[in-house]
Amino acid sequence: MSQVHAMSDDQVKSSSFPLTMPFSKEATMSNMSHSEALEKAKEIQIKADEEFAIEKSKLVRQETSSIDSTYEKKFKQAAMSQQIARSTVANKTRLRILSSRQELLDGLFEQARGRLGEATKDKKRYEEIVRNLILEGAYALNEDKIQVRARKADYDLVKKASEAAASEYKQNVKKNVQIDIDEANPQPEGSAGGLSIIGGSGKIDINNTFDERLKLLETEALPNIRTTLFGENQNRKFHD
Repeated sequence: MSQVHAMSDDQVKSSSFPLTMPFSKEATMSNMSHSEALEKAKEIQIKADEEFAIEKSKLVRQETSSIDSTYEKKFKQAAMSQQIARSTVANKTRLRILSSRQELLDGLFEQARGRLGEATKDKKRYEEIVRNLILEGAYALNEDKIQVRARKADYDLVKKASEAAASEYKQNVKKNVQIDIDEANPQPEGSAGGLSIIGGSGKIDINNTFDERLKLLETEALPNIRTTLFGENQNRKFHD
């Protein structure tokens, strides 16, 4: 029977297996794998951070652009609303001014219309006015025979004025004109005065009554009256 003997220390040293060398290689490989993993993880993290930063910057730009666009749109809307409001106020103010001016002008012409009859009170002056009105019509018609239509109350005065007008017409034009009163068609008694001159066999009527002359004055002289009362219109580009 064989016997088991304990090994001496020298025997142990001389017969030991090389255990340390394989362990060191495995540890080194493990350390290398760990380092590579850390490096890879670091690279991934860096790339992720870069992508996050890019995406964040992109989102910020988009939001900033959206905010700017919204602000610009609201600013334009506010500016447009303010411009419309300003224009509306200016138009209303202008219309009120024009309305007030027109009321003033209407009042002036109404006062003038109410005073038209005063011109007939001074008979001498009124006869001169009628003579000039007849002459104006006679020159315009240039006919040998004309008629005048006047108020019945003015017939005597009109006859005298017609004779004077015919005499002056002959002196200036070197030919006679017959002036008759159309008693069949007198001017209304409510008329302020003046007369109509009829020619062309009754087809032409030159209305020289005071009422009609005032209407012409309202139309033709109105621009000058406006300028006299209110001054030049600064918005008017062309002037007569």
